[in-house]
Amino acid sequence: MSYKPGVNLVTDKTALRARLRDRRRRLGAEVPGAAARAAALLPLERLPPFAAFSGYFPLGTELDPRPLMLRLAENGATPSLPVAVSRDEALEFRLWDPRDGLEPDSFGIPSPPAWADAVVPDLVIAPVLGFDRLGHRLGQGAGHYDRTLANLRAARPVFVIGLAYSGQEVDRLPVEPHDQRLDAILTETGYIEVG
Repeated sequence: MSYKPGVNLVTDKTALRARLRDRRRRLGAEVPGAAARAAALLPLERLPPFAAFSGYFPLGTELDPRPLMLRLAENGATPSLPVAVSRDEALEFRLWDPRDGLEPDSFGIPSPPAWADAVVPDLVIAPVLGFDRLGHRLGQGAGHYDRTLANLRAARPVFVIGLAYSGQEVDRLPVEPHDQRLDAILTETGYIEVG
């Protein structure tokens, strides 16, 4: 799938999201075990140093980051999950302990409770609807990850890995000035470094 520019970039992205959601649903059924395979393929030695990281709680057919998160935590890094405290603000990150219960954030996504410690991640695992080899990522469209990554990167270096099925790759995605690039993409077939 390749992006072909149209008259309205927002309309183009909306149509592309619909096609990629359908594709991801199909891949979720066709590629069982993809999350565990992807986690096993991450080359830890090629990552920059990091003490804390964030994953996400998978919704629908998003590739489940928990096998990857457990692998990173087993290597001594502090795990966290994003929390949307408002629909219009950047995400916050809170310590994730799999033994603790989760509660819905402002979007209803299971997240660490308000009493969980705040975390500033050095590495972020981002959910993906579509990606290209230039590190462009298409998300759900609310802009939370773009705002959040821009804020984090303004303060210090943050390494961002897009986690996706290999079949979510497209030739080229539409890009806007606020879109934040991925540093790498991890799929069930391999690890792709960007630039």
